[in-house]
Amino acid sequence: MTTSSQHLPSAMKTRTDLDRSLDQGFILVTKIFALAIAATLLWITLQVAIGAWPAIQAFGLKFLVQTTWNPVKDDYGVLPQVYGTLFSSLLGLLLSIPIGVGTAVLLSENFLPSKLRLVLVFLVELLAAIPSVVYGVWGIFVLVPITTNLGKWLHSNAGFIPFFSTPPTGPGMLPAGIILAIMTLPIITAISRDALISVPPSLRQASIGLGATRWETILQVIIPAAFSGIVSAVMLALGRAMGETMAVTMLIGNSNNISLSLLAPGNTISSLLASQFSEAGGLQIGALMYAALVLFFLTLGVNILAEYIVLRVKRI
Repeated sequence: MTTSSQHLPSAMKTRTDLDRSLDQGFILVTKIFALAIAATLLWITLQVAIGAWPAIQAFGLKFLVQTTWNPVKDDYGVLPQVYGTLFSSLLGLLLSIPIGVGTAVLLSENFLPSKLRLVLVFLVELLAAIPSVVYGVWGIFVLVPITTNLGKWLHSNAGFIPFFSTPPTGPGMLPAGIILAIMTLPIITAISRDALISVPPSLRQASIGLGATRWETILQVIIPAAFSGIVSAVMLALGRAMGETMAVTMLIGNSNNISLSLLAPGNTISSLLASQFSEAGGLQIGALMYAALVLFFLTLGVNILAEYIVLRVKRI
């Protein structure tokens, strides 16, 4: 009579001391890498804070609410840049979320032949590989003329609306928002598609079995089930939009003002750093480092909010 151990599959056999040692070593290495990432992040934050300390001492929290940026008088405030960062990012998401989620639904369902879907998935992901400066050059020569002509028509016909109250001057919030929408589109589409594909097929089958139509199943079952993944995609795209530099610098106009008009030029923290850091000196360096620290905490706040929303959604 054979022993029971002879009938056990290989995966259930007794693990050797070498296997346990390898597992423990792997866990230790991953913990070291995780701590190294956290330490690197803290080190970068500390270095930026040290560089910003002269401006923190000089301006304090007034730096966050002042609207002047005057290197000649060493008078600095970052409120227009914070406003421009949030406004342009939210404008980009307002355009990219419906397109990105809609594209994700199209590429996760069998509306199209599988070969064509594979090509479209590749093309969407290819958008993320294009350098931002290429987007900026394309925006200058192609997008800005289009938005300028559109802005002239909107200003002449709907100038009473605050969003179109100023005449277009070329670069401005509208082309910057459109370019951010294009740049965040592959993030939203790819992650949302993965979330939609990972929904258990049993939910779809149960919905159809209860008499729901295909679109009722998609809108009322599949998308709500993948909502946490879609929210994560949106928050990651928001973080990308807030930190984007070159394309926005080339298209936003780099004007330190606060305006509701989409046709007016503006500025962001990233654009401010890119355009002035190479020529800065004295207290201006500290002010720019202070602005970078503000951007860091804005991005950190977005990530914390994303985690909170995802956890709340998963509990529902």
